[in-house]
Amino acid sequence: MSLYMIKENLDSVKQNIEKACSLCGRAAESVKLIAVSKTKPVEDIEQAYAYGCRDFGENKVQELVEKYEKMPKDIRWHMIGHLQRNKVKYIVDKVYLIHSVDSVRLAEEISKEAVKKNLTVSVLVEVNVAGEESKFGTSSDEALHMVEEIAKLPGIRVKGLMTIAPFVENAEENRLYFAKLKQIYVDIIQKNIDNVCMEELSMGMTGDYEVAITEGATYVRVGTGIFGERHYSTV
Repeated sequence: MSLYMIKENLDSVKQNIEKACSLCGRAAESVKLIAVSKTKPVEDIEQAYAYGCRDFGENKVQELVEKYEKMPKDIRWHMIGHLQRNKVKYIVDKVYLIHSVDSVRLAEEISKEAVKKNLTVSVLVEVNVAGEESKFGTSSDEALHMVEEIAKLPGIRVKGLMTIAPFVENAEENRLYFAKLKQIYVDIIQKNIDNVCMEELSMGMTGDYEVAITEGATYVRVGTGIFGERHYSTV
């Protein structure tokens, strides 16, 4: 995609974020935009970078590692896809935030690799709020317990929650899921759990990020809205 198109799309997304924040009385700076660069060539990422993007989201470990090696080191890489335990060692020292911690066993592996490398890895617990069988994530009922268990591990810091809402034509249909995740987030904050710093709510994608913002999202993950349709054949 041309620089002009990416620039135009980024402008549009940023304006939409500002409008959504204005609607619910939030400062625009309270929402951070992750440009979801999965399946996109380095050239597209370079163009988004040139226009100020520093947060990029990847779904696959191999792709993240390859792009990490080629891109400037001030980029904050976000692992937003399902993470297999045997791949953790490749990214713990490269990611700014892992959004997709969906089990205590995965968290234990992250902790083990973090301790080996003398790191503290920031993570979000993924909650499958809608209960979709095709999606990863803990259930809403189990989210608090999982946070409590992960918080006991060395080298890992729980920074908040993430969800992937259903794909819908009407974004308003996902409002209840975003509101539910926000409520779980608030409930966990009130527990004052050691080693848990509930700061981030990662929710909302190209089709519904404005609704997610009005329900409290601090990270929105936008791919198609910035880079256009995905090209799986390039991967």
